[in-house]
Amino acid sequence: MADHFEYKIDETVDITDVVCPVTFVKTKVALEELDEGQILAVHMNDGEPVQNVPRSVKDEGHKILKLIDNEDGTYDLIVRKTDA
Repeated sequence: MADHFEYKIDETVDITDVVCPVTFVKTKVALEELDEGQILAVHMNDGEPVQNVPRSVKDEGHKILKLIDNEDGTYDLIVRKTDA
């Protein structure tokens, strides 16, 4: 849990209740609402979201700071928005 305090999280989006490709769509919309340099935490399920969302975020040009395994079948992806 201490990992969360390394960064100031500006916004959090929970995509555990949706499936691909909506997982990335929700993440992208949340990122679009942030200013450059702000940090988004994406709470997601293991499996397809963990495989696809970080890659898609990176493809958009944003910086992945950390992927945290919550050890309960979910992950938190910490992303810094960059205006690519």
